[in-house]
Amino acid sequence: MFLFRVGLLIKSTVTSLSLSRTELVLLTKRLVMAAQTRALVSAQWLVDAVRNNLVGPKLRVLDSSWYLPKTKRDPRAEFAQKHIPGSSFFDIDDCSDKSSALDHMLPTSSHFSRYVGGLGIGNDTHVVVYDTSDFGSFCAPRVWWMFRLFGHSSVSVLDGGMRNWLADGYPVTSDRSEPECREFRATVNPSWVKSYEDVLENIGTKKVQVVDARSAGRFRGTEPEPRDDTLPGHFPGTINMPFTSFLDASGKELGAEGLSKLFREAGVDLEQPLWATCGSGVTACHVVLAAHLLGHPGACVYDGSWSEWFKRASAEHIVSEGEGKRKGSGLLQTRV
Repeated sequence: MFLFRVGLLIKSTVTSLSLSRTELVLLTKRLVMAAQTRALVSAQWLVDAVRNNLVGPKLRVLDSSWYLPKTKRDPRAEFAQKHIPGSSFFDIDDCSDKSSALDHMLPTSSHFSRYVGGLGIGNDTHVVVYDTSDFGSFCAPRVWWMFRLFGHSSVSVLDGGMRNWLADGYPVTSDRSEPECREFRATVNPSWVKSYEDVLENIGTKKVQVVDARSAGRFRGTEPEPRDDTLPGHFPGTINMPFTSFLDASGKELGAEGLSKLFREAGVDLEQPLWATCGSGVTACHVVLAAHLLGHPGACVYDGSWSEWFKRASAEHIVSEGEGKRKGSGLLQTRV
């Protein structure tokens, strides 16, 4: 089963790219190495690595915390006060497409390469990402997915995040680490990123399952969106699986049995293609992570997600039990 999954991953990646023989060999090596890297690591595993001074060129730890302005939390300031020893801060707003009117859309390959190289990450580095969310995990899966998207699958999420790290009494520090810059070469897999046009076409063809990771109220249109210029609701054909449903009461990822049950009860077939969406492409990556843990070769993300969809879609493609149907599509489309 292990080799079968590796083969599926290599096939699904290679078929979407045009690579030279040398690039293909390099990519295959990376994918095999990635298949041997656990998508989740425990706090015990990481604290052992920290205590044995393993954090360095071969192992980098990233605090990827990000919060909506309404929360009034400053993740950079929180990082300066307290973080896992040896970790660096990964800012999804800095490592993004600054030309986009939407929040933290994906950067170019060259931008990503420069950014992570500046954090001391090379193509042979095992990266562990975490965040400080009260949920246990919020945006860390987004950064996990970004690394995989740009060809670096040797990346893991700290299961339970800072919440469980602190609960276990493990050390934190305010000391800053300044890793030496390294060269990182990104190899992007564009097939893993879906656009507004892709989703619009799929509404007509219904070929691909699409899961929305927002809360049930935002999905139905009965609870407000966190962004003032966006009303709640969803686009036709989507299945709601709130990202919190993938976590247990402690904030750790559910086991395989629990995850399988969630997908099964939601009517999602993991033997078929799968796309994920949310508010702005962050918590959608919880769907990707959960599917990956169950052997799915690569769920895709609609990067613009609901933030883009609401601004661009016509009223007929807005499903809402609340005010979402009242949107003035012409007005909002002119603001994109």
